[in-house]
Amino acid sequence: MDNVRAREFLDQLIHERRENYGALSRLIGRNPAYIQQYIKRGSPRKLDESDRRTLARYFGVDEQLLGGLAETSASSSPVRKGGAGAKGMVLVPQYDLGASAGAGSLDQSERPAGRMAFEEKCLRDLGANPSGLSMIRVDGDSMAPTLSHGDDILVDRMDGAPRLRDGIYVLRFDDVLMVKRVALGLSKGRFSVRSDNPNYPDWEDVDPALVDVIGRVIWTGRKVG
Repeated sequence: MDNVRAREFLDQLIHERRENYGALSRLIGRNPAYIQQYIKRGSPRKLDESDRRTLARYFGVDEQLLGGLAETSASSSPVRKGGAGAKGMVLVPQYDLGASAGAGSLDQSERPAGRMAFEEKCLRDLGANPSGLSMIRVDGDSMAPTLSHGDDILVDRMDGAPRLRDGIYVLRFDDVLMVKRVALGLSKGRFSVRSDNPNYPDWEDVDPALVDVIGRVIWTGRKVG
């Protein structure tokens, strides 16, 4: 990424995370005006490697997005390590919640644990509105082999109960956040909640008043090995 786009991307990060220039300048051991001058005036022209690395780790983004050199080729997944400018990227908040094994919410008032950069075009190809997305972690193996323990899932919170259809959703049931497969039933408005792992129970003919549909799962990522 060139220096101009790197400055734009950093400025976008700062505003979305509600940070301030002075605090970030102190984070990297610089004078309070350092980051503002870098973004607004282009002085310095680029960040020192150690400063860039510190900021990338703080924001939870790839160092390349802040002006580092590309180390790998672009992936075919929606998550890109490079090649797109700041205006083409969307930072999706990651919440430290485990779907299927604990209480929690995707309330935007909760501070994200980090953010993941996606290409805006790829998100729209998935049929998602970038403003309504969240990343959470799968906890447990109730949805194996489709989803495994530790997988990151992208949840479209704007695709919930009003558009409910067959698919995988994050639900809240009895104050427990879970990821399950939803299958519409024969009775209007009612549905089944199922686990892909046959060792876990299913719930048939569920009253929708008992379940809070958080959003539809539209993408997953996992570690290999």
